[in-house]
Amino acid sequence: MTTRKSKGSLDSDLEERILGGPLAFGAAVEALRIGNDVSQAAFARKLGISRQYLCDVEKGRRSVSPEQAARFAKAFGHPPNVLVRLALQDAVRASGLKLKVSVDAA
Repeated sequence: MTTRKSKGSLDSDLEERILGGPLAFGAAVEALRIGNDVSQAAFARKLGISRQYLCDVEKGRRSVSPEQAARFAKAFGHPPNVLVRLALQDAVRASGLKLKVSVDAA
């Protein structure tokens, strides 16, 4: 007998199977940057940050504020809600809380 999982769990199950865990802000930024065929150095210059700082963000060694996440999204030409949500979710996950963050436009 099989049971269906609730709709809310499908996203996390997909992330777990594809990524080996939940999607993190840094991994999303790296994927967007590579998908747009932009080097770390060029993207760091566009954001006004060092290449090393960008590398640390992409590898999850540094976190960013919601404001910084919105700047990253703007640099990619995307609305801020997804990257801001990922940055906040990373902070919640790092604190050990078992909560899911949702971000909606005001």
